[in-house]
Amino acid sequence: MPSCVLAYSGGLDTSVILGWLQDEGYEVHAVYVDLGQPCEDREAILQKAKDCGAASAQIIDAQEELCRDFAFPVLQWQAKYESIYLLGTSIARPLISKVCLQVAREVGADAYAHGATGKGNDQCRFQLAAEALDPNVQVIAPWRIEKFRNAFPGRTEMIDYCAEKNIPVKASTAKPYSSDENCLHISYEAGKLEDLDVNGVEIVDFGMTVSPQDAPEEAETVTVDFESGVPVAVNGKACSPLEVVLQLNEIGGRNGVGRIDMVENRFVGMKSRGVYEAPGMTILYDALLVLEQLTVDRDLIHLRDRLAPEVAEAVYYGLWYTPKMDALFAMIREGIKPASGQVRLKLYKGNILVDGRSSPNSLYDEGIATMEGGGSYNQTDAEGFLRIVGLPSRVQGRITPREY
Repeated sequence: MPSCVLAYSGGLDTSVILGWLQDEGYEVHAVYVDLGQPCEDREAILQKAKDCGAASAQIIDAQEELCRDFAFPVLQWQAKYESIYLLGTSIARPLISKVCLQVAREVGADAYAHGATGKGNDQCRFQLAAEALDPNVQVIAPWRIEKFRNAFPGRTEMIDYCAEKNIPVKASTAKPYSSDENCLHISYEAGKLEDLDVNGVEIVDFGMTVSPQDAPEEAETVTVDFESGVPVAVNGKACSPLEVVLQLNEIGGRNGVGRIDMVENRFVGMKSRGVYEAPGMTILYDALLVLEQLTVDRDLIHLRDRLAPEVAEAVYYGLWYTPKMDALFAMIREGIKPASGQVRLKLYKGNILVDGRSSPNSLYDEGIATMEGGGSYNQTDAEGFLRIVGLPSRVQGRITPREY
């Protein structure tokens, strides 16, 4: 009997897929990768998988790894997809594939199954990661299989199937949008959000943040400490990577920080509208940028800024396990080494304001930068500097004069 590992959530889709794979002759091993998604009872989900015929079922907590090895390297690049999206869902998918393939190796499974649709980005992220880690893996994506789609054209058929198979599911009315949550962020899309005339921020029931209008009337101060570009403490207290993110989620959330509404270009070619919230990561992006301004060389940071969109695009597309990304992550680990110190921010109704910054590796020299007289910068030196820099323009101006 062929066997497969199923990335399992316990919801309607993966519950149906678990049953359908067995109908197709597979021995199914269910894996719930815990990335901080909300769940009423993880143990009940495990038991449900076993009751529904899974050969094995397990929960694997990968939250710390998600923050340390996936989110923080992307943070160090200041990578934002199309200038705004912090990639919270994109970052998580290659880790889910990695964990599922580790289980597949342990149980001797032949295939890896997931519940991503054939229209979205996640199918790309799951499959490209899996194939990079195990070139021989068989990826099963039921929503890309016509036989499965014909059997389950809608939620009614899926609920009926669960009733027939005695699979317990909550047959609730669908929400006016879909959501995906982990410890980094929550995304909201589809349903009513597909109408661009709808104010997404007003119809979404946000799970991490209050509305900026409802945030406190007084600014809240928060400090973040970094060591070589890695956040290590919040408000003076040493924290693990996950603790940093969770604490800043709470602090940023109550101050209305980290909401966005955008129309983005999916890897599969279509434009889609998404509403996102990521309070903790938004604070970290701003805080690290402030520290980099003090500590990282100008040419290096400008190179980083030119390459950051490449990193964001590769993460969004699912090209995590590639030589290009290996090289880029190695580069930023080296380049970000001087970024140690503390940043003090004030959070106020969705805004992040710089309140102070310090670093033992600061390249800021007040004696050089001062606009007052004296100091160690000799302004006369600028005369020759500008004559040299301006030489091509003077030659060009004589040969091809510009009208003005």
